[in-house]
Amino acid sequence: MIIEKILGNLHDQPAGQDTYYGLHKEKVVLPSAQLVKRIQRVTTDHGKELGIRLPAGSPDLRDGDILHLAETNVIVVSVLPTDVLVIAPRTIHEMGTVAHSLGNRHLQAQFFDPTSEYGAEVMVCQYDHTVEDYLKHVGVPYNRQERVMPVPFRHAEHSH
Repeated sequence: MIIEKILGNLHDQPAGQDTYYGLHKEKVVLPSAQLVKRIQRVTTDHGKELGIRLPAGSPDLRDGDILHLAETNVIVVSVLPTDVLVIAPRTIHEMGTVAHSLGNRHLQAQFFDPTSEYGAEVMVCQYDHTVEDYLKHVGVPYNRQERVMPVPFRHAEHSH
């Protein structure tokens, strides 16, 4: 089976509703890095092989994306947690300093506000031991977590 479009996302359902209740749910389990690939071969947790061939300009895959829907089953993307550093600077100065340092290392960061699942204003980047050492050295609060990220981290392309 070839998947050429995403049919929706389980997480976009109204709160408390499960439109797909009673359907057998198969998962395609992917690491975050594979979410950016438009063309790939994957296997469900039940051993079914699928080809994904999304058109150019399609958004990246996300946790909960519906790849296939039939009368009795639904196939969805399930993203593996990513090893991340959740950084909680106390001041705008700390935030600017840390963001500048991450930028110099070409690390992608994602930013969240107090209404997010983090419950605070934080910046999140993929785990890197040198960043962890830097945060310890400058005394900026952080913790290391395994998280399913809403958006995949992309390698930052650049030139000097």
